[in-house]
Amino acid sequence: MLRLLRLLLLLLLQPPPGSPEPPGLASLSPGAPPQAPDLLYAEGLRAYAAGAWAPAVALLREALRSQAALGRARRDCGAHCAVEPGAALPTSLPGYRGPDSEPRQVQGSWERLLLRATLRRAECLTQCAARKLGPGGAARLRVRGALRAAFHRREPYNYLQRAYYQLKKLDLAVAAAHTFFVANPTHLQMREDMAKYRRMSRVQPQSFRDLETPPHWAAYDAALELLGRQEAGLALPRLEEALQESLAQLESCRASCEGPEEQQREEEEEGAGSQGGLYEAIAGHWIRVLQCRQRCVGDTATRPGRSSPVPDFLPRQLRWLHEAHAQAGNLSQAMENALSVLLFYPEDEAANEALRGYQAQLGGPRPGLGPREDIQRFVLRSLGEKRQLYYAMEHLGTAFQDPDPWTPMALIPEALREKLREDQEKRPWDHEPPQPQPLTHWKDTLLLEGVTLTQDARQLNGSERAVMDGLLTTAECGLLLQLAKDAAGAGARSGYRGRRSPHTPHEHFEGLTVLKAAQLARAGTVGSQGAKLLLEVSERVRTLTQAYFSPERPLHLSFSHLVCRSAIEGEQEQRMDLSHPVHADNCILDPDTGECWREPPAYTYRDYSGLLYLNDDFQGGDLFFTEPNALTVTARVRPRCGRLVAFSSGGENPHGVWAVTRGRRCALALWHTWAPEHREQEWTEAKELLQEPEEAEEEEEEMPSRAPSPEPPGRGLQRVQDKARAREEL
Repeated sequence: MLRLLRLLLLLLLQPPPGSPEPPGLASLSPGAPPQAPDLLYAEGLRAYAAGAWAPAVALLREALRSQAALGRARRDCGAHCAVEPGAALPTSLPGYRGPDSEPRQVQGSWERLLLRATLRRAECLTQCAARKLGPGGAARLRVRGALRAAFHRREPYNYLQRAYYQLKKLDLAVAAAHTFFVANPTHLQMREDMAKYRRMSRVQPQSFRDLETPPHWAAYDAALELLGRQEAGLALPRLEEALQESLAQLESCRASCEGPEEQQREEEEEGAGSQGGLYEAIAGHWIRVLQCRQRCVGDTATRPGRSSPVPDFLPRQLRWLHEAHAQAGNLSQAMENALSVLLFYPEDEAANEALRGYQAQLGGPRPGLGPREDIQRFVLRSLGEKRQLYYAMEHLGTAFQDPDPWTPMALIPEALREKLREDQEKRPWDHEPPQPQPLTHWKDTLLLEGVTLTQDARQLNGSERAVMDGLLTTAECGLLLQLAKDAAGAGARSGYRGRRSPHTPHEHFEGLTVLKAAQLARAGTVGSQGAKLLLEVSERVRTLTQAYFSPERPLHLSFSHLVCRSAIEGEQEQRMDLSHPVHADNCILDPDTGECWREPPAYTYRDYSGLLYLNDDFQGGDLFFTEPNALTVTARVRPRCGRLVAFSSGGENPHGVWAVTRGRRCALALWHTWAPEHREQEWTEAKELLQEPEEAEEEEEEMPSRAPSPEPPGRGLQRVQDKARAREEL
């Protein structure tokens, strides 16, 4: 019966034969209540695994729509029931006349009113959810944390892009790929697919669109673009739209904090045998709801694919608004928005000065003109929640990380202020990595015969840099070069299959991971001796890097990549670009300011980098270090067999690669991390694979990805999510 129901659902979700694909993600079942997103997603992945592309598209799209409908219903019901008569929570103790009042009588009145309002609110929410979501309401559609995270990362679009491609719906395939890539800018395979789509003559620029652009970001970016063109009048509607959509997004996020998933998360964390009585349980649940609501500010201010929120997102928008209104001559509205900024920062010099200027132009203060009502409500509500959280932090020992820098110090209990001040004033150098020990220390620790320190940080004009020779023999270099050549000839898919480099159109790029090398060795495509040497050498480099730079703290391999760059003949005349532009490995380098932002798409968990060279029979291709301006070269290293250049991965070591103008340059690129959760799992898999008896490797699908395509989860969704992540050679 269950199979029959699933088949019926699948048939209902498919568009009629011959009907065109609706644009974007138009509804396939208008008016129908949403279905359980997790069941739809699981069925969609099963259809995907079976190659049933049309049903997979229908089910995955319906899963996305049901998840969105669930969020909208919670937001709408929360707003409706908040103003329902009798459902408002009491704001003061009825009958309270001062310290001499009878505590028992006040307490009883308070409890009765609170219970009555709570029951009325619960009744309202239950009925509203049933009307919008069908019998069972939100509780029937609850989604577990792992799947919520998958939707947040937009993983359904990873599957959709391939399914659309198989259905020859190129425009939607590109849109799905772009939608996924926006939220996952470090996903190597999708980066390759995006580059492939851009090379296709049939793909139009407008196909690269984000199907899930949050409305507040679309309006915000459009407004800033207009302001950059000095078109304040045109920017004003978009600025107002951005602010209203930001507030709406905050409400939607806050509504989700009261959903059954939040309760489910608490049960999973605490277990069924949670200690505490009635009041402790109520307080614990309420504190978690408030903590979740406060986090919504950061969530709303964080762009898709980024890990850090835009600082002071709402005050920043209000500043844009009052300046744009002033430019357009709307002085009353300019005053209103400047006064709203002062709700966050009463001592803000720029806002106060602007306010005085507006008042002077209007002939003095305007009676009745004050801050925006929507911002007043937001600030008062937020401060009320912060008071409760700081009280719980002081008296109940709960944790609270205030997301807002504008919280008044007077709001924070005196007992907590000193600790919070110390946390905020912690200096970045309190967390400096351990300094390298003298040469004798690492040499005695490692006992690696034949390795010599050729240049240290002083000779390389920087910090935490070293050049070491003798890590490979000539024979070992030859064996690894042959491995790279054989893998490229076999069309190894862990790199770019000899296509033009992602960094320059004048070179071909080939890459080989340790796992791919092991798989090819098992298949007999490449020699197992070379694959085993690749594993052994990467561990050799890790051991040496740890001994030299971090003897007190273990380093783990994070990623290993055997890469070759080959000059394209006939394209080297008067060449001005680099083989690899200047960059840092764990942060985004801003040459204009000299700063390096440690946030995605940079690989923020990388702590040390290494390049082990295999040859020198080419022209160009030298590694060089620069100042943070990316222009002033401070050191230059010529590759040679067995030479290792190792250095810390941060903004103190910007580096690039000169153009390879003739021949083929090969090296083993390695990155190391102190974080064990980011250690390279493929290294362990490759080692196990080379030790196990040979067995046939499954044939890989060709399109659209050049790496194994996404596969549906087997026993758990998390395994799929982990496997779907790829990393990129920087």
